[in-house]
Amino acid sequence: MSKQNIDWSNLGFGYIKTDYRYVCRYKDGQWDEGGLETDANITLNECACVFQYCQACFEGMKAYRTADDTVQLFRPDCNAKRFQDSADRLCIPKIPVEDYIQAVEALVDVDRDWVPHSDGASLYIRPFMIGTNSVIGVKPATEFEFRIFCTPVGPYFKGGAKPIAIKVSDYDRAAPHGTGNIKAGLNYAMSLHAIMEAHREGFAENMYLDAATRTKVEETGGANFIFVTKDGKLVTPKSDSILPSVTRRSLLVVAEKYLHMPVEE
Repeated sequence: MSKQNIDWSNLGFGYIKTDYRYVCRYKDGQWDEGGLETDANITLNECACVFQYCQACFEGMKAYRTADDTVQLFRPDCNAKRFQDSADRLCIPKIPVEDYIQAVEALVDVDRDWVPHSDGASLYIRPFMIGTNSVIGVKPATEFEFRIFCTPVGPYFKGGAKPIAIKVSDYDRAAPHGTGNIKAGLNYAMSLHAIMEAHREGFAENMYLDAATRTKVEETGGANFIFVTKDGKLVTPKSDSILPSVTRRSLLVVAEKYLHMPVEE
């Protein structure tokens, strides 16, 4: 789809191919120099590790167009550090924080015409890494691909914030000492059955409880929980199996430092 054919004021949250993507490849123990490419497709062998053993992690972040027509990123260093944690847990070689940020900035710069001007819209940025060489025995890959692509999107929640019905799920989102605290593709695959079941029953989302005792609130399928108590305290769940959300951490700082609210994790 060309930029001329996009209805910028009615963007959904979906994929629209932009002009460029950033690609860097790991082989023989090191990452290559990486660079911008125009081909959005990846060709892999059927036995590639990402297909057989789900060795993959990703990030999600946004670039925004401001009132003075500049383009801004929101705390990319936080996403870069979380990306390193995910890679480390999945035995994927880490991308240095400064290289991650430079790659994101380079891509957004060449794709800046795709950053929407409309309110509530943004350029969604998806960095990810996958194991690419053939692996049939259970072991980590030795070759990897680090890619970043962009897509213009509207608000994730169409119509803004409004009350929704949620279901206390019968399923566990993540096990204690598992992978719930990293952004691995396998975590999201495991949630698909539960969210489709919730939708069939008329709910918008799931509330997941802690897997050990099923007495404490942890996360929804797509977001963290933040509670405000009747005495004005902001409370978020604390657990080793919750993804360290950049948005949640930012809201905690705003609440405590600028709104002077008591904050508790």
